[in-house]
Amino acid sequence: MNETAVKRSVTPGLRLGRASFVWRPWMVFVTLLLAAATFLVFCLSIGVGDFPLGLPQVIATLFGQGERVDEFVIMDLRMPRALAGLIVGVALGVSGAITQSIARNPLASPDILGITGGASAVAVFLVTVSGGAATAIVDSVGLSAAALAGGLGTGLLVYFLAWRRGIDGLRLILIGISVSAVMQAITIWLLATADIRDVARAQAWLVGSLDNRSWGEVWVALWCALALIAVVSCVAFQLRPLHFGDEVAAGLGVRYSMVRAVLLLCAVLLAGVAVSAAGPVPFVALVAPQVALRLSRYPTPPLVASGLVGALLLIGADLVARTALPITLPVGVVTAAIGGPFLVYLLVRANLRKGR
Repeated sequence: MNETAVKRSVTPGLRLGRASFVWRPWMVFVTLLLAAATFLVFCLSIGVGDFPLGLPQVIATLFGQGERVDEFVIMDLRMPRALAGLIVGVALGVSGAITQSIARNPLASPDILGITGGASAVAVFLVTVSGGAATAIVDSVGLSAAALAGGLGTGLLVYFLAWRRGIDGLRLILIGISVSAVMQAITIWLLATADIRDVARAQAWLVGSLDNRSWGEVWVALWCALALIAVVSCVAFQLRPLHFGDEVAAGLGVRYSMVRAVLLLCAVLLAGVAVSAAGPVPFVALVAPQVALRLSRYPTPPLVASGLVGALLLIGADLVARTALPITLPVGVVTAAIGGPFLVYLLVRANLRKGR
């Protein structure tokens, strides 16, 4: 190999003091493009409603240059819903990227691993079982916090059941599917035995929706997501060596057991935050990392791009659900319509690879 070929094969890097970074122009370009697309769809979503606002009006209002009426419509009425979609999409995208990277399997997502199923089962239990401890829990910590605890408990259960001197991706997925099936069975049993009015409330939450979001719910989800993403950012640089196996990661000085546990905990909590804010919105955590991986031409799901694709997908799905369909549907219906065929595509692609 000549000197020119060697230079082309080496990825350029940047160094700032003790910190070093790999410079990937295409990934930076894709990330900026995704950020711009997300901001555009975010503004379009805010402008849609009974009092329509043009894109220039929305942008001017967001930067403090709008009319007072526009400020009221955007900031008081529509911003909580749009911000909830942005936060939930980013949280699900990053959570899916972490679980798929650690399991080294494109099917590993909070939906498949039972995390959202556990959160849903706890929430439905508290909605359908009236009186006693259930009412006390809802009154004291709220339904969203209880769902978050249910998702965390299910994630820890799956992790401990899958642990056998390390985490194997296939074993993690199989146990996650089994736990998810159990949680779905519990949820269906609760719905079948509950009062019809409680069932209606539970079904509205189970579909996944951004309707009637309040600023209080948005602020809680925002600060929780920011804290978890900050932790992920501090540990994420040790994520890529895990793809080469535990032995290689240990040889590179990575404490793989601790890194894997911290990242999985953050992924579970991010998924729990998303579920507590919008319900179990399906397939966003599965689709977003795989789309980001293909757009960025990166060997593993990139965290930042995955979060942006998740936000773009969720806000776009909410916009479609409110404008492009004859009736207004919950956002979870649209994401399920997108994610179902994509899951089939991943399964067919995996089978084709095995057949070669």
